[in-house]
Amino acid sequence: MTDTIYDVLIVGGGPAGSTLAWALRDRGLKIAILDKATFPRDKICAGWVTPAVMEELQLDLDDYQQAQTLQPIFGFRVSQIGKREVETNYKDTPVSYSIRRCEFDHYLLERAKVTAGAELILGEKFKTMHKVDDHWLVNETHKAKLVVGAGGHFCPVVRAMGAKLGNSETIVAAQEIEFEMTAEQAAVSPIKGDVPELFFCQDLMGYGWVVRKDNFLNIGLGREENHKLSEHVAIFRQQLVDAGKIPAETPLKFHGHAYILYPKATRPLLKDGVMIIGDAAGLAYPESGEGIRPAVESAILAAQVIIQAEGDYSLTTLSDYQTRLEERLGKRGAQKELMDFLPVWLKQSFAGALLSSHWFVRNYVVERWFLHSDQPPLTSSVIPADAYMDVGGRAKQEPEPRRESNKNRA
Repeated sequence: MTDTIYDVLIVGGGPAGSTLAWALRDRGLKIAILDKATFPRDKICAGWVTPAVMEELQLDLDDYQQAQTLQPIFGFRVSQIGKREVETNYKDTPVSYSIRRCEFDHYLLERAKVTAGAELILGEKFKTMHKVDDHWLVNETHKAKLVVGAGGHFCPVVRAMGAKLGNSETIVAAQEIEFEMTAEQAAVSPIKGDVPELFFCQDLMGYGWVVRKDNFLNIGLGREENHKLSEHVAIFRQQLVDAGKIPAETPLKFHGHAYILYPKATRPLLKDGVMIIGDAAGLAYPESGEGIRPAVESAILAAQVIIQAEGDYSLTTLSDYQTRLEERLGKRGAQKELMDFLPVWLKQSFAGALLSSHWFVRNYVVERWFLHSDQPPLTSSVIPADAYMDVGGRAKQEPEPRRESNKNRA
């Protein structure tokens, strides 16, 4: 045990944790990030990030794509599995970007280290935390005035708060795989990097996807239940092979993960000296299941509250975090909508018609459900809007025009 007392100890080095550390830069706070993994680490994810997220993160895209995959997306192809496909395209400006999470997460973590001076405690599993005087003692070693749980769906800090993870929680279970195609497979692949493909399940309990990132393919299926998920995934994979969309040699073993859709999240967010952000809080968008943007935004909102707290991390002072989060994402807890009361056969009938409509696919599925283009990027008084920074800590007053290399255009 050392004598160092961190102002903020963040448990989890994913986008939420690294964004929080970065957002707290230049505030004179001693920050550490603890994660059981060493980075870069494998993280399977469909991995599309909207321009709004890039703006919120103030990422220099030119710097990012120097050594990381950055695939501009100009449209989506959408259908119910086995039915008519509808493609919507945007010609001039990317509406999203495909990234590889192993690269993206590592880049953000290194930026937090460089720009915020965050100490990285990697390869250490969170085991315990208990109060000693005016601070927390984590793993009987690390002292912190504030502990922030950013460890994903199974975040150990949430468990330490007394929450029973998995019990009575309504989750989305997903299985996916990401692999690099051979040169021969890449040459004949019908999947375009700038047009990911989405396939809604017949029973509307979830959707599958195929996303190309340079020569990498990410294939997955997520459903609002875990019943026979592996069977659903195996059938979906074979349908894609039969349709000629993915190579017959695509690996059979997919990797699983889970997350909570925000309207159904009931996990605790706060207690004295503790905050929960990102997937650990259950923030995924209900229509698309995307978790990166709400994770980033929760980190920015948490940073605002931490800065304004001026060292008072009592529950009363931190409670403004939940207020701001609900102002951004809506009230937490199960919220019934009209479609929830309709019989399955009627919903399926509606879906079949709507998912065949170019107007509905473009205006609702793509722009509202997946891009959230009706919601402007989160602005913050904490983070200067004109301070674009690359991973090396170099500030830029204006983002340079993005240069698209040939490798980034499939």
